[in-house]
Amino acid sequence: MTLENIEESRNLLHSQAHIWNHSLSIINPMLLKCAIQLQIPDIINSHGAPMLLSELVQALSIKPEKTHFVYRLMRLLVHLGFFITKSASTNDEEEKEGYLLAPVSRLLLKDEPLSIRPFLLAFIDLMIMDPMQNMSTWFQNDNNINPFHMTYGATMWDFALKNSNFNDSFNEAMASDARLVTSVFLEHCEGVFEGLHSLVDVGGGNGTLARSIAKVLPNVKCICFDLPNVVKGLKGSDNLSYVCGDMFDFIPKADAVLLKWILHDWNDEECVKILKRCKEAIPSKEDGGKLIIIEMVVKIDEVGTKSLENQLFFDMMMMMIYATGRERSEKDWAKLLIDAGFSNYKITPILGLRSVIEVYP
Repeated sequence: MTLENIEESRNLLHSQAHIWNHSLSIINPMLLKCAIQLQIPDIINSHGAPMLLSELVQALSIKPEKTHFVYRLMRLLVHLGFFITKSASTNDEEEKEGYLLAPVSRLLLKDEPLSIRPFLLAFIDLMIMDPMQNMSTWFQNDNNINPFHMTYGATMWDFALKNSNFNDSFNEAMASDARLVTSVFLEHCEGVFEGLHSLVDVGGGNGTLARSIAKVLPNVKCICFDLPNVVKGLKGSDNLSYVCGDMFDFIPKADAVLLKWILHDWNDEECVKILKRCKEAIPSKEDGGKLIIIEMVVKIDEVGTKSLENQLFFDMMMMMIYATGRERSEKDWAKLLIDAGFSNYKITPILGLRSVIEVYP
């Protein structure tokens, strides 16, 4: 066999492995969901020491005959970086290693204040997965409804109104994300709130972010603004209130408007409408008015990086759920802000895949 043939064979097998990897990668989130439903991260964390396979099986109340299946599950989750193995003292020569949490898995613990397990479980839910099966049909259709709407006969918002389990799961997912983002945001972005006396969190859900800001900044009057079905029955505090309404119609007046993960749901025309409402709600730049946006700024020049890959995943999610929604590059953001009448902006990439965008009238 010639060197050319050897290289061609290597390329062929590499291509096969690459396609296999992506074809089977759906296994990863499903097995992670399985581990969470079995409480494996919490059980291992509570053990307080490297946990032997036999101890894990016993704690899971799984029949000993399935021990090898648990081993194979854990082997993959170790490979994916959710657990690590470490030597454990034992009298059994066949069991020399035990399982510990990898640092990343602290965010999967049930009682971890910043846990994102609600987010993971919500987005692995079949309600989200099933529409992906229909994307090729959607591309070929003439209608403008998105794959989610095509699958369930309703937009995600209308579906949530009629399906309390889905609605609760989605809201808790957003709240868990807000808790984590808030912890970083408030610790590293204090200057963003300098000089503000009032702030309205548009699309603020159950108020997780607004409530945290109100607690850290007691002199700032905070408003959580969302649809009636979202804020109904929620109670505020001395400097936190809940107001219901539609952001396309009006936004309560304040020194600053906060939009966290809102604009990526909408197309450019709809975003400009929202942004104009934001501009109407705040005073001039000279009087301290500002808009604070927390969104992804897609790094289109960082081809091949994990950060860009994750941002593109979210972009596909937006296309699947909303069709008109998308993640945007800095060039896209600049055009939106100019079209809405804002003068300038500043981007601070401090929230991992997302950035803080401060915008001025």
